[in-house]
Amino acid sequence: MKFMKLGSKPDSFQSEGDNVRYVSSDLATDVIVTIGDVKFYLHKFPLLSKSARLQKLIATTSSSSNEDDEIHQEEDEIVIPEIPGGPASFEICAKFCYGMTVTLNAYNVVAARCAAEFLEMHETIEKGNLVYKIEVFLNSSILQSWKDSIIVLQTTRALSPHAEELKLTGRCLDSIASRACIDTSRVEWSYTYSKKKNLDNGLRRPQAVPRDWWVEDLCDLHIDLYKRVIATIESRCKVSADVIGEALHAYATKRVPGFSKSSSSAQITDYAKYRALVGSIIELIPEEKRSVSSSFLTKLLRASIFLGCDEETGLKNRVGERLDEASLSDVMLYDVDLMQNLVEVFLNSRSGDDDVTGRASVAKLVDGYLAERSRDSEKLPLQKFLALAEMVSSFPRQSHDGVYRAIDMFLKEHPEISKSEKKRICKLMDCRKLSVEACAHAVQNERLPMRVVVQVLFFEQARANNNNNNGSSSTGNSTPEIVPASRSTNTEDETESWDAEDIKTLRGELASLRLAKNQQQQENNKGKLVKGGGLGVSRVFSKLWSGKERSGEMMSSSGTSSPGSVNDDSKSSSSTNKKH
Repeated sequence: MKFMKLGSKPDSFQSEGDNVRYVSSDLATDVIVTIGDVKFYLHKFPLLSKSARLQKLIATTSSSSNEDDEIHQEEDEIVIPEIPGGPASFEICAKFCYGMTVTLNAYNVVAARCAAEFLEMHETIEKGNLVYKIEVFLNSSILQSWKDSIIVLQTTRALSPHAEELKLTGRCLDSIASRACIDTSRVEWSYTYSKKKNLDNGLRRPQAVPRDWWVEDLCDLHIDLYKRVIATIESRCKVSADVIGEALHAYATKRVPGFSKSSSSAQITDYAKYRALVGSIIELIPEEKRSVSSSFLTKLLRASIFLGCDEETGLKNRVGERLDEASLSDVMLYDVDLMQNLVEVFLNSRSGDDDVTGRASVAKLVDGYLAERSRDSEKLPLQKFLALAEMVSSFPRQSHDGVYRAIDMFLKEHPEISKSEKKRICKLMDCRKLSVEACAHAVQNERLPMRVVVQVLFFEQARANNNNNNGSSSTGNSTPEIVPASRSTNTEDETESWDAEDIKTLRGELASLRLAKNQQQQENNKGKLVKGGGLGVSRVFSKLWSGKERSGEMMSSSGTSSPGSVNDDSKSSSSTNKKH
């Protein structure tokens, strides 16, 4: 930090209590200057030689004292209710008048400059007066320093409007902006940059100065000054929108409560202050879509909702339009209603847009959100689960494992729901798109309706047979084109007539089939081919379907439709096996 020492005499100012300051001297003091609630016992001559304003005040006070013949005052008293910087800045000026040593730096130079202007300590009174010396220090040192300019700018806020009238604020803004806009190859001063540096075998590589080298140093500024700095930078040079976005992200991380893990929201007492802060950050976000990250937008939306900001709607639209870029951790603090709104915004923004990748990302995000949110049964009732899940049910997914996980978690936390409600939830899942691992879990899952378990078993058996028929060319993940079994929409409780022993036998057959498949793959690697497998499973399925048909009278009497499409699937599968 730059500093300047003025004067050479030792500092002889003394204190008496908290509100009295005096000069220790053989000469008796002859003037009292009251600044606020602090009294300064001083000598007239040093003050009069430097300050035109004190000359006038003392002259006025002395004239009033001479008119009062009855009272003889040894000391004149001057009352100055307000002075820029208060008693501390007046003391700097007083010490300068006495020639005592005083040190100016970035923290006190603005207050001293404003106080010197207030006391009219100009060149017309004496050459080399305080105003002149401070101006030289500002121009030659302070405003030539990157970090000192920022410190000085921060101090101008408490000294408004005096700092504005003296153009100190504007000069600081220009100094900061000119350095932020300079070519990075010419940056030779120190700056704060905490991002991860590249390391090579433990040795730091020489790096070029990054484009956003200046963003962290501005984070200590009050939002009013920060807005003016950003506006000045944008007006002086063509700084890219992503650099401005990075600056806003750094500022929000440090200043907005609860925005990051390191910032706390537990001690917020002035909500209006932080609402204004978040609102200003939202206003500063560039119009360019990619100027800020989706993660930044989601965190800012979370903070704005918590603080009750008026700008929430516009920010919500920006988050929704880029929902496919959000991560699960970003959206987990959103309630279900907000998540639905964001998905709706995404749908409207992509209407007519064949963005398969974006829709798949949103589907995966919603699946994960529902699975995690299902852990709190009170905050995610059935209707809200279905409403959100159905919004993305048509979105493309390579796998339905995420859907299955969300359904399983919901059923685990809501054991009280009816069979018809379970079946409605399970309609969201396509059993054909479950991975082998998910199928293995599903067939052992007692929370699933028996119909769903049988469908999983059926498609797993069909897929295993298809892989065996394809031989070594199969990847083990292919899914045969099979029409899914129709699922009843009847809301009445359907009697589960599947034979538990048959289901158990089928599961055993599938396990044997997988074992045979693994053996076949091992033999294929040795140039051999093993045939067979799956016929026992087909016989068990035939027994299951025939058993289901034999219970037709019971099903019909209960009002439940017969599983004709399931039988069709079984026949189709059987005919396929015969062809092979």
